Amino acid sequence: MRFTLQPITTPEAREISRWRYPEPYAMYDGNPASISSLLDERFAYHSVRDEHDELAGYFCFGEDARIPEGRKLGLYDEEVLDVGLGMKPGLTGKRLGLEFVLAGLRFAENRFPTPAFRLTVATFNQRAVRVYEKAGFEVAATFGSSTTSGGLEWLLMRRLV
Repeated sequence: MRFTLQPITTPEAREISRWRYPEPYAMYDGNPASISSLLDERFAYHSVRDEHDELAGYFCFGEDARIPEGRKLGLYDEEVLDVGLGMKPGLTGKRLGLEFVLAGLRFAENRFPTPAFRLTVATFNQRAVRVYEKAGFEVAATFGSSTTSGGLEWLLMRRLV
């Protein structure tokens, strides 16, 4: 499948804000209150379209791809490009992840000068971790906690451009 990125539109932001994922991925559910953030140019959100021009997901580049706990720990001090992404719930688990991620990275390489990409992913999301590793990311740090009281453990992953 071929994926292309473009600046996000208001209808796309509305659709993404309504996405719902099955457990254990429900933490990635969209939120209608986030529409203004998705449209805020500072966060560089881009929609991803497939070869049929259907909305397939999104990428963000920069500040909004960072986790607050990682900021508090000073893990985002290095000047690299932070990448956040989400795939449409109906497309997840269909072996499209690597192609999706690589399309976003190719776009970012041409748009944002950076020596490396960095992303943050919950450790339980092994499906995503495997895709990121296949795309050339390596674990740079682990932070947070994996507890029954709701804490999450995160991987900070990095890939040279």
